Amino acid sequence: MNERIRSRTVRLISAEGEQLGIVPINEALGMAKGEGLDLVEVAPNSDPPVCRIMDYGRFKYQASKRLQGTRKKTRGSQLKEIKLRPHTEDHDLGFKIRNIKKFLEKKDRVKVTIFFRGREMAYKQAGVKLLQRVAEAVMDEGTVEQAPTQEARNRMSMVIIPK
Repeated sequence: MNERIRSRTVRLISAEGEQLGIVPINEALGMAKGEGLDLVEVAPNSDPPVCRIMDYGRFKYQASKRLQGTRKKTRGSQLKEIKLRPHTEDHDLGFKIRNIKKFLEKKDRVKVTIFFRGREMAYKQAGVKLLQRVAEAVMDEGTVEQAPTQEARNRMSMVIIPK
């Protein structure tokens, strides 16, 4: 930027965007100072380097605002977890399924986990049936990304992603 440009000649672009040709660096700096703007090196690797006359502070401000706007719009999908037990009652299961549907509408991935305790570990099939029941209930909003798998000795889970 400005005096830090080391090349003797530069390809100059005006503040309006029109090409002014190849100009010595002193003349380019004079033109920029005459307009009250900065001389900014845009493409330093070309021969001769390309410089543009612009208000550098305003350019940086607009770039940061653009980046801020894109960050605001993009919301990364999160992984939400719903925890169940193998003998969860119908009313409680319905409540959990409503929550899963809400998460899927917000474009979040949902991990449904079933915890087994003590003698419940003998009823792994009840856990699989429960996970399949949940998958069927939310079929309209999401699809099963990871089928029911045994994670640990006492845990079984599946992942549902939004459609």
